Amino acid sequence: MRASPEQLKSLFDLPEEPYLEPRYNIAPTQPVGIVRIKPETAQREWALVLWGLIPSWAKDPSIGQKMINARAETVAEKPSYRAAFKRRRCLVPASGFYEWKKGASGKTPHFITTADESPFAIAGLWETWQSPDGGELSTCTLLTTEANDLVSDLHDRMPVIIAPEDYAMWLGSGREETPEALASLRHLLRPYPDEKMQMWPVSTQVNNVRNEGAGCIEPLISA
Repeated sequence: MRASPEQLKSLFDLPEEPYLEPRYNIAPTQPVGIVRIKPETAQREWALVLWGLIPSWAKDPSIGQKMINARAETVAEKPSYRAAFKRRRCLVPASGFYEWKKGASGKTPHFITTADESPFAIAGLWETWQSPDGGELSTCTLLTTEANDLVSDLHDRMPVIIAPEDYAMWLGSGREETPEALASLRHLLRPYPDEKMQMWPVSTQVNNVRNEGAGCIEPLISA
């Protein structure tokens, strides 16, 4: 996530510029920025949450480590996600994502981004979990779908990318919606057109979550 605050404010029609340091190696359980509808005002807001959804009914917050992704095909029915799907959908801004390709010498990471390297939004869900001592923890998960032709060379799944003209539909009102309204969201949960994306191999430094900086996305130069 390396978009500027000005870009984020404009792209997501936010009331103010969000504060966000550039990140090049965001890993599950770490903080991520999301755009969501604030229930009290029905307005868009920026929030920092942890990547890994913890359902409100969970007894153990460590469940979030296993819930970093939700399959778009079953998200409306799965007990862990269906409540959030009805009323707590969000957009997760990103500048790209990584996937690994298996080869004879191991797995090579690849950086996948838009054709013009502009920021985009991944479909997400968010929840707030309350601990026994009264503390609150906000978390999110990313939706995935079948891979397009470009990404399928690396993996059979990819993030659901929402087009800007569909942001309002995906975010909804922040209140529980009718079954008909929820069904109308299905057409958004599809692979992003491969002609609008590009990718290139990068070094294995991204394999270590402690590594940060623009070097993580530099094209790999073959020997």
